[in-house]
Amino acid sequence: MTPYAAVIFDLDGTLIDTERRLMEAGAEVLAELGYEVERSFLTSLVGIDASVGYARLRAHIGTGFDEAAFSKVWHGAAERAFATGVPTMPGVETLLDRVAYLPKAIATNSRTASAREKVAAAGLGRHFADRHILGCDSVPAAKPAPDVYLAAADSLGVAPGRCLAFEDSAAGVTAALAAGMVVVHIPDMAPAAGVQAHHRADTILDGARAAGLID
Repeated sequence: MTPYAAVIFDLDGTLIDTERRLMEAGAEVLAELGYEVERSFLTSLVGIDASVGYARLRAHIGTGFDEAAFSKVWHGAAERAFATGVPTMPGVETLLDRVAYLPKAIATNSRTASAREKVAAAGLGRHFADRHILGCDSVPAAKPAPDVYLAAADSLGVAPGRCLAFEDSAAGVTAALAAGMVVVHIPDMAPAAGVQAHHRADTILDGARAAGLID
């Protein structure tokens, strides 16, 4: 018997394998526009919401950064990157099938409409009702604030302390911990150093076992 009343997942880099493709698309667009940006800097943007990411990019590149031009070209590149579908992370579909009996939600720093589109494109729509897919635009503050995790728990009618959260980024782990949840950290692209989740694993299935969600 699981000790959890619900499971809440981050989306990009946790359920779906998007972070790497998005970073590659961003790097290509920046190069096309004549901006030299280190991959290590782009990796540091993983897991934060778009407004903060753009602010950091402006500060890093300087006054010559044409945000409008970058945004227009980058969105086109991102669409092309997922033209053939959105892949899931290893073990995700197996885990979701095994915990089909539990209430589930998604708490993401993507915008809600985009998150719902990606969930559908990845073929995960049967596991998550739209009302349980919450993005950063549905709450006052994005991760690392706990707002989106608290809202996800509320959407399920479950106390945050009875939820297990899965995350890949430092900002997400911080948010879920602040919400009072048990947190499994599965680092994807973002550095893992300094992040103190309850459990850390290489895959979502290993993390679920470590947390006692599955055998």
